[in-house]
Amino acid sequence: MSASEFTPQERKITIIGVMIVFLLSALDQTIVSTAMPVIISELQGLELYAWVTTSYLLASTVVVPIWGKLGDLYGRKPILLWGIGLFLLGSWLSGLSGEFGDMPILGGGMTQLIAFRALQGLGGGALFTTAFALIADMFEPRERAKFGGLFGATFGLASAIGPLLGGYFTDHGSFDIGAHHVAGWRWVFYLNLPLSLVSLFLIIFKMPKLSHAAKGTIDYLGALLIIATFVPLLLALTFGGNDYPWMSTPVIGLLAGSAVGLALFLLAETRAKDPILPLDLFKNPVFTWANIAGFFSSMSFLSVLAFLPLFMQLGQGVAATTSGLSTMPLMVGLILAATVSGRLAAKTGRYKPFMFGGIALVFLSTWLLSQIRLDTSLPDLAWRMFLLGLGLGPLQSLFSLAIQNAAPMNRMGVVTSANQFFRQIGSAVGVALFGALLTSNLNAKLANVAPGMDLSQLRGIAMEGGASAAGALPEPIKAIIATSVTHVFALGLIVVGIAGLATLMIPEVPMRASSRPKTDDEIISPDAHL
Repeated sequence: MSASEFTPQERKITIIGVMIVFLLSALDQTIVSTAMPVIISELQGLELYAWVTTSYLLASTVVVPIWGKLGDLYGRKPILLWGIGLFLLGSWLSGLSGEFGDMPILGGGMTQLIAFRALQGLGGGALFTTAFALIADMFEPRERAKFGGLFGATFGLASAIGPLLGGYFTDHGSFDIGAHHVAGWRWVFYLNLPLSLVSLFLIIFKMPKLSHAAKGTIDYLGALLIIATFVPLLLALTFGGNDYPWMSTPVIGLLAGSAVGLALFLLAETRAKDPILPLDLFKNPVFTWANIAGFFSSMSFLSVLAFLPLFMQLGQGVAATTSGLSTMPLMVGLILAATVSGRLAAKTGRYKPFMFGGIALVFLSTWLLSQIRLDTSLPDLAWRMFLLGLGLGPLQSLFSLAIQNAAPMNRMGVVTSANQFFRQIGSAVGVALFGALLTSNLNAKLANVAPGMDLSQLRGIAMEGGASAAGALPEPIKAIIATSVTHVFALGLIVVGIAGLATLMIPEVPMRASSRPKTDDEIISPDAHL
């Protein structure tokens, strides 16, 4: 079906259903964080703390290209239904973690939660990539820009309200059924169930059957090699500088295994009849440069969100809830800019000016954040965060939009999932690399003023004693924390600068008001739209 064949009612119902699952998937990346201290206390697994997030990230990232290819081959609707089903099942089981004691193979409550979060991630990977591909199927490029901005705003909304909802349900959601106590943190996962069921109903009974334009077979070897490449890479980035030194045998072994997997993947894709990620896509400068820009812009975005709470809680001694609220101006700016830039791109048929304007604002606001100090007030921090949100807003959807605008219909799922994949990998790499730099710098400085003290002990003080304990830290230690975090922000300027250069290299391809390209020539030829 072409975009013109959908009725307004079909479009409306489909968008509502997809928006619900997109919101849930985005929420699930943020809502768990504020519940984690209580979860750890109940399920007894402090040493496995990071794996609750890592398991979801690993699973959702490595399957993105696979879901995208399957969507091209078999249609978006069945893939979306599979994704919702896996996400729903993973949510339900995550909420039940530990309820039945130790289980065969899965072990105790914390390992159960990690396994079920991975199952959630498998479904979540399908939701993100299929949502953006559906927009490309149902709307022509100019009209698509408005909805791309809406999805970017939805992601910002989820990032803003996720920690607040997690904290509310954890603190006030507990209740008793007879002699059985249901902990409030379980509603962090149960919240997904009714909304997922509503979305499932809308998609099954109201969403039109979308015909798929591609024919071919599944590249099983390519799918396995994607997993063999990026699972070791993400594990190495997770362990490096935290559980093991960067030059330790486990980390080096994982990186070496990832390199071997990548070499085998590239070899397999050059020989595959129907590759899961056609390498000729990289002949198109729009595809190549937009993915590079998306990779580096995602590195900078997640790094700020990851380390600003550390600055506020351990450096300034503010409560965790207050530090969580500090990101609200960023999300307000992101939602506003994503919505407005999407509409302006749709009206003008151009996207590059808004991309580069966003990158310029991100660079300026990152520099402003690198200048904050211990005595920086919350209002002073708020306007800097708002400015960062204004810069990030256009980047949430326009990179994907530019790629889709240059793509033929039969590769829409592949190019969309590739963009999402590079962005998620960029987020993981950014947090890991900047985290390693922060940890090594902070621990080296702490050794001079407080021998035996390190970042993990400081986190423990904040978790056990809250803001009062963190605020009671000696001033030299708080100063070291503040300068270490702001130095990381300053290093982030390099990453933003690379993203800006990549954005400049993206060819300006006017967005069409109708008729998408039907053949591969229009994406693999660098001059096709220039």
